[in-house]
Amino acid sequence: MKNTKRLKNAVNKTVIYVLLIIFALFMMGPFLWLLSVSLMPGKNIFAFPPAILPTFIDFKNYIEVWQYMDFLKYIWNTVIITFLGLTLSILFCALTAYPLAIFKFRGRNTIFLLLIATMIIPAAAALVVNYLTINKLGLINSFIGVVLPSIVTVFNVFLLRQAFMGVPLDIRDSGKMDGASEFRIWAQLMMPMIKPAVAVVALFEFMGNWNSFLWPIIVLNTDKYPLASALSFLNGQFSYNFGWIAAGTVISVIPIIIVFLFTQKYYMEGISGAVKG
Repeated sequence: MKNTKRLKNAVNKTVIYVLLIIFALFMMGPFLWLLSVSLMPGKNIFAFPPAILPTFIDFKNYIEVWQYMDFLKYIWNTVIITFLGLTLSILFCALTAYPLAIFKFRGRNTIFLLLIATMIIPAAAALVVNYLTINKLGLINSFIGVVLPSIVTVFNVFLLRQAFMGVPLDIRDSGKMDGASEFRIWAQLMMPMIKPAVAVVALFEFMGNWNSFLWPIIVLNTDKYPLASALSFLNGQFSYNFGWIAAGTVISVIPIIIVFLFTQKYYMEGISGAVKG
């Protein structure tokens, strides 16, 4: 009886893992196809069925696209934008979420509901307003002008608020008893307690700022473009080399994959904590 039960469990687990692997390969299909195109110069990309896995490997596209574009300059621009956006977003979103989670004041829930309601507004609807605001502030063609409109996002505030609500109030009370200010309690006691949620926000902000495309094109001159925007140079009006575009896209995605691999543990903890909260 026990052997039959063990066999049944083993079969169930095998079926589940096989289905999950098939689903993962299905979701990875577009990226694998892009990688194959980048590694097979001269290959017909519109051939059917598409080559999900490369039949031969040649790094010609990578070498040529690296020589054609000043990748180091655009990568450095991207690093600056990503660092500014990530740091300022964590700071201001945490400062916004903390009173909504901890303080008891009239209208707190109403303010939070109004914030959540703004999530239905499409981002494209704010482009004109954001541009006029950045222009009035004199921040056109500056990295601060790129990150300023997206420093505080409702999703990040929601995630951090849920994390703060999961922290025992005794920790804040102990800080009050020691005479610490509210800002010191927030920075030294509360923030270390929500590291998984902060890691999730950092990961999302890293991906969002690293892949920022449209807004930098509107705000910046071409010499300050981040990498995602600079890849538009590969798609000219009369020329179209998809192998170069694929190679450039793969290069731009590699840092995101590396960062995610190192932060996936905190990502899962932060998401589960937000759901429980």
